[in-house]
Amino acid sequence: MTDTTTQDDVNRILWQACDSFRGQIDAADYKDYVLTMLFVKYISDVWRERRDELAKEFKGDEERIRRKMDRERFVLPEKSSFAEVYALREGASVGETINKALEAIELANKVKLKDVFRNVDFNSESRLGSTKNRNKVLKNLLEDFNKLDLRPSRLAGNDVIGDSYEFLIGKFADDAGKKAGEFYTPKEVSILLAKLLAPKAGERICDPACGSGSLLLRCAREANSDNISIWGQENNRTTWALCMMNMFLHDVANARIEAGDTLLEPQLLANDQLMRFDVVVANPPFSLDKWGADKADDEAKRFNRWHRGVPPKSKGDYAFISHMIETTVKDTGRVGVVVPHGVLFRGGAEGAIRQKLIEENLLDAVIGLPPNLFFGTGIPAAILIFRRDRGSRKDVLFIDASREFQDGKNQNYLRVNVEVQKVVETYRIRKTVEKYAYKATLEEIAENDYNLNIPRYVDTFEAEEEVDLAKVGKEIADLEAELVKVRAEMAGCLKELGL
Repeated sequence: MTDTTTQDDVNRILWQACDSFRGQIDAADYKDYVLTMLFVKYISDVWRERRDELAKEFKGDEERIRRKMDRERFVLPEKSSFAEVYALREGASVGETINKALEAIELANKVKLKDVFRNVDFNSESRLGSTKNRNKVLKNLLEDFNKLDLRPSRLAGNDVIGDSYEFLIGKFADDAGKKAGEFYTPKEVSILLAKLLAPKAGERICDPACGSGSLLLRCAREANSDNISIWGQENNRTTWALCMMNMFLHDVANARIEAGDTLLEPQLLANDQLMRFDVVVANPPFSLDKWGADKADDEAKRFNRWHRGVPPKSKGDYAFISHMIETTVKDTGRVGVVVPHGVLFRGGAEGAIRQKLIEENLLDAVIGLPPNLFFGTGIPAAILIFRRDRGSRKDVLFIDASREFQDGKNQNYLRVNVEVQKVVETYRIRKTVEKYAYKATLEEIAENDYNLNIPRYVDTFEAEEEVDLAKVGKEIADLEAELVKVRAEMAGCLKELGL
């Protein structure tokens, strides 16, 4: 390895480290071990380099070094660093050694890392097998990570570790199949949503179903400012832990990520009321069954999220949409949400909610996406944009971006500078584009019974080229004449051969 650790260096070794687990446990599970070890290795190297700097500055005065280190953004207690764990890799129970280190790190950093390592057990027999097998697997893992030098002075850029974490999450999503949709939104979709909502400095961004946090981080990066605050909630405790580590590795100090069910137990509250945000974005689970409709009456008394109607108990899409809209700032809030296409046209309670959202002039755009973009489902999805700052504008922009994409190995994907850019520019220009976009009035949508199915508005029909029957007839006659000639030549050849 060169003197500088590049993004490719880190990514390559990290992916090699995954070989320790392949064939042992599912990708959806071993991601927790590899990502946690990346976290420990990074904070250990940061801590070591900082301590070395202070030792030089204070000429080895341990008391002054200790006092200064106690004021760093995290604390690494004794016997919990990667180097100390690595030194014990030949021990009788490597998993137990790692668990003790994680517990010590968590206890020393209660404010930032409380419960983050609760759901990852390096000494689990049910997941990692017998003690002998665990020791072998974990020793290999430690030796792979020992090849990395993650001291900040050696990294080729400030975002190397955060981007490597995102690289791994994306790779795991590719391997994990259906389970991947629970924790990862494809990078290009995250970028598209961030550009459509255009967060600005000073704004508050929230994802009520934030997974591993990649969508939140993309939105924060789009704002291009440190003056931004990030909020989120995630129901899966293991995925919540990934998100917490993701924020830490991206050096996002002001993120507040809560654990729990957003629909049944929203945690982002102020004065016992839902907090409000400038930008609310999410890729929630599609058509979530048993989302909590039976609790709607009790919930209405407290937060009143379902005042437009209670979504059906077997489909939670409009439950998430309603929650997101009710948590936006009154005059400037924007919402971007990924939904299955059924949200656009299903009737019943969903149709009634959809009609009210349109009549309130909240819906701003409907964007159809290509099929097979999302892990866990090959069905095409759509993005709905809602805005509270529409003013006097009384139209909805429909964009059919479903036919423009790049084929991938397991998933299709969007190129940022091609397909993503075209959607964003079309949204900003807000004009009808033949066979791609249509600006519909609210009256037109009402005439369509508030059905938002994109083909009702964007005509992508391609007329087939007219057939010239005379030309085709002549071509057939010429072919028949050629066939007679060839048959005559063949008969002559056969006669010469005596056949």
